[in-house]
Amino acid sequence: MKVRTLLGPLLALCTAGFPVAVAASADTLVIAHRGASAYAPEHSLPAAAMAHAMGADYIEQDVVLTADEVPIVLHDLTLDATTDVAARFPERARADGHFYAMDFTLAEIRQLRIGERRDQHGAAKRKDRFPADVNILGLATLAEHIELIQGLNRSTGREVGIYVELKHPQVHRAAELDLPAAVLQVLYAYGYRRATDPVYLQCFDAETLKFLKDHTAIRLVQLLEDKKLTAARAAEIAVYAQAVGPWIGYLQDRPEFVVAAQELGMEVHPFTFRADQLPRGYNSYHDLLKQFVGAMQVDAVFTDHPDLTRNYLDRLYPRTTGR
Repeated sequence: MKVRTLLGPLLALCTAGFPVAVAASADTLVIAHRGASAYAPEHSLPAAAMAHAMGADYIEQDVVLTADEVPIVLHDLTLDATTDVAARFPERARADGHFYAMDFTLAEIRQLRIGERRDQHGAAKRKDRFPADVNILGLATLAEHIELIQGLNRSTGREVGIYVELKHPQVHRAAELDLPAAVLQVLYAYGYRRATDPVYLQCFDAETLKFLKDHTAIRLVQLLEDKKLTAARAAEIAVYAQAVGPWIGYLQDRPEFVVAAQELGMEVHPFTFRADQLPRGYNSYHDLLKQFVGAMQVDAVFTDHPDLTRNYLDRLYPRTTGR
């Protein structure tokens, strides 16, 4: 939690155009969104390794379960947008035409190749990123991502944390799959169990987080993707979570929410910062970071570009810790 300046109350007056100049914390966290996903296919092991090398403080892992209840790192419930599942298992689509990870065993998941995210027509979602027709990588388990990051921590002497998202736990429950239990089992096996450990556990589902509050000491993050960014909402979340992750598109219109959340003892970790997809009102990635880090004083930045974010922070706000 950063110490706010005397100009904090003025943040409510900030707009996306010309923010009030406020000194940012030297300890703003860089969270690599799905790894260094601007440069390598999201959630691939190379994307995680790149993020580590680029100076990320935490690397994100979205997690779903396979049919045999193994946590794998995948953003969607379905495999359609980032793998070649339709070519390898054409008969395994559900009635809605989609291929669900929870319908496949880990052994079957191992046969898939992953690549850059594609739209419903098969075209790359972002044209200037990793070639969408190059599919040379495979999906990995949560355990494998952790082993990679812990191995790089050992070889580099840096401590980079993990930032795990429980994807659609209610859908897993309906399929009689216990996503939180499976994830906690892996986290505990690799030494992540205390509030002081370098790990966050995030979710959009409030009921899942409220349950976890009584079953783990790991720091919890309530993700938000709506306009209800009020002091009252922050107070509700502070009862069970240590941090809140609002979408930047709404947070830029509600800068006072940052003050309200931090005054309740929560950290604010907005998502997602992309140099190649700027929110309305911004002409450069520098200006975007200046507003959210410099003026709003958010505690962390979820970014596809950990290198650009790290460079910006280190240039303007040299770190005081050993990260």
